[in-house]
Amino acid sequence: MQTDPRRAVPQTDSLLTDPRLAEPQRRLGRPRVRDAVHVSQGRVREGSLSPEHLVDDVLSALPARATSLTPVINATGTVLHTNLGRAPLSAAARDALIAASGYVDVEYDLAEGKRAARGRATLDALRAALPDAGDVMVVNNGAAALLLAVTVLASGREVVWSRGELVEIGDGFRLPDLVACTGATLREVGTTNRTTRADYVAAVGEHSGCVLKVHTSNFRMTGFTSSVPIAELAGLGPPLVVDVGSGLLAPDRLLPGEPDIATALRSGADVVTASGDKLLGGPQAGLIVGQADLVARFRRHPLARALRVDKLTLAALEATIGGPPTPTAVALHADAGELRSRAEGLAAWLGDEAHVVPSDGEVGGGSGPGVALPGWAVSLPERYAARLRAGDPAVVGRLEGGRCLLDLRCVPASEDDTLVRAVLACR
Repeated sequence: MQTDPRRAVPQTDSLLTDPRLAEPQRRLGRPRVRDAVHVSQGRVREGSLSPEHLVDDVLSALPARATSLTPVINATGTVLHTNLGRAPLSAAARDALIAASGYVDVEYDLAEGKRAARGRATLDALRAALPDAGDVMVVNNGAAALLLAVTVLASGREVVWSRGELVEIGDGFRLPDLVACTGATLREVGTTNRTTRADYVAAVGEHSGCVLKVHTSNFRMTGFTSSVPIAELAGLGPPLVVDVGSGLLAPDRLLPGEPDIATALRSGADVVTASGDKLLGGPQAGLIVGQADLVARFRRHPLARALRVDKLTLAALEATIGGPPTPTAVALHADAGELRSRAEGLAAWLGDEAHVVPSDGEVGGGSGPGVALPGWAVSLPERYAARLRAGDPAVVGRLEGGRCLLDLRCVPASEDDTLVRAVLACR
């Protein structure tokens, strides 16, 4: 007489009381562990798993963390890799995230015991970093910053904008479409390759809501070209909105062609918008700085509520602005000699398959197009690439010339041992 295999399957409730599953339930939640138990019970019913190994099977199936996001070692050489989350946060910003994860005084005055301005310390830090700004505001990303500014200034009116700046910034996202959804009418001036101040002057009139200047951040146009600097657009009449894109607060000699917020303000911009998770090196956020009366109008608009940032973003942004150099800044300005020395040390550990080769990194994130960042990489056979991506942490390198290059520019020296272990685990 055959025994019904279902009788050999331990009951769910009894399995969930197993001490070995206590920690996973605390870390991942009871429902997620229960689902894994049901899957393993099904294997026992099928006969592919013995009952005494059921709990071990559950443990092996459970993820290491509650999020499905996998930590990645960025060995591509691209500092602001959009697919890898752009700017990695500094240790100070990560600590701030943890501190803000519970109840905090984000909108409360502890001394007075009453409601207070939201994110006031973060805004104070941004004001201190940009003393030429009349006031500042933070929304949830760079596109939102531009959306709010154009909506308030030009809904139902015209936006005067050079044809050479009608950019697509990635994944099919086009800024003219964003402007169109504000209810503004786009008044294009100039041609693709050449726009003059006279083109703007001819277009500005009683229906103009604002003049918009956008940094063409992800491409370069050379040859018979011309564009109008901010200083020559100031004072045309309508407010001048300048989208610098990358969030660079002040000039950086490494990136001479990259506009910064401080210079844009001094040149006469009435409003400047930018992203927080690019060259600033902070969390995803949109920065709006400029004339105090205009920022006050933005803050009062109903759309501002829909675009506001949460306490975690405010905390990380404050720590980024007033904290130590960010990982982004460190990677951009990494010394090539130190990168070579580290690459040689890693190659020595990894043996004959590993070679040290020159490697030009890039800024990424639509910043510094064409700017090469000379550095060094460990070159491995191409077969390593997929295996490294399957690890935890995953290692993402760059395929070039039939080899897998591990560029060390964005890899902190503290992770060199982890990188060696990841490569050795692929053999």
